[in-house]
Amino acid sequence: MIRIFILAGGYSKERKISLSTAKSVYSELKKDKSYKISIHEPDGNFVKNLRKLKPDCVLNLLHGRYGEDGYVQAILETEGVKYTHSGVLSSSIAMDKYISKKIFFKNKILTPKYIKYSFKHLLNKKKLIEKLRRSFGFPLVIKPINEGSSLNVHICSAKNVCGNLSKLKEYGEILIEKYIPGREIQVAILSEKILGAIELKPKRKFYDYQAKYNPKAKTEHIIPVAISNSQYRKVTNIALKAHKLLRCRGVSRSDFRFYKGKFYLLETNTQPGMTSLSLVPEIAKFNNITFKNLIKKILEDASIKK
Repeated sequence: MIRIFILAGGYSKERKISLSTAKSVYSELKKDKSYKISIHEPDGNFVKNLRKLKPDCVLNLLHGRYGEDGYVQAILETEGVKYTHSGVLSSSIAMDKYISKKIFFKNKILTPKYIKYSFKHLLNKKKLIEKLRRSFGFPLVIKPINEGSSLNVHICSAKNVCGNLSKLKEYGEILIEKYIPGREIQVAILSEKILGAIELKPKRKFYDYQAKYNPKAKTEHIIPVAISNSQYRKVTNIALKAHKLLRCRGVSRSDFRFYKGKFYLLETNTQPGMTSLSLVPEIAKFNNITFKNLIKKILEDASIKK
């Protein structure tokens, strides 16, 4: 009997998605009688339960801050319990969009031009708009540095940028980057091998939180992606390069914009969702990997000292 300790829920703004992921995974794994599965919150009893149950593996299905930023991973390393997905440093770097983009830039991976913006040094509205116009032009994108699921991401014009910036003050520092139009293509990597790619055509302005998780948003998922073989090799190899540069483990998903023949890497996610609408299971299914086998492959990669 293999004892699986699922971590889900948590304290981030992606709590609901994490629980949905856990529900999907649990319902699939419980069909296999060789698994003994329990679901736990990363609350005050988390470590006590971990020591009591002595699981063979922790399946980390947390999303967002405290779950995929190295925080929980550090606890699991300290406890010496095998866990899925990326390690402490890898999770921390990938979650920090500013640091990960610096790594991409240094290693000649094309990523939109960006700056870190601090709310400590506020400019008056006119000066700020002029600075942004010179740096990026409009529209541009503002986003939290360490949030997932496209939460609080805004595509801004000169008219609404200041209003949207005010909505993000709680973060202290954010990322401002050049807006790249074009096609949304996402690539999954599994166990340091290319799993595949998918294109998204959201009915909304971009692939935001609603487009990701609300079936009513009717985002179109296109697989296989209508690009040439050489373009497919290029984008999937960039994703593999990013996965290795960030020292990711298990599964990762890299998000791209494809514009005028160039692929721009927006970010790499170390713990992509596994809900009924999630992309990695869909890419796996297209490549003849069942949801159950996908989860098993992720479990097989569980380890410590990553």
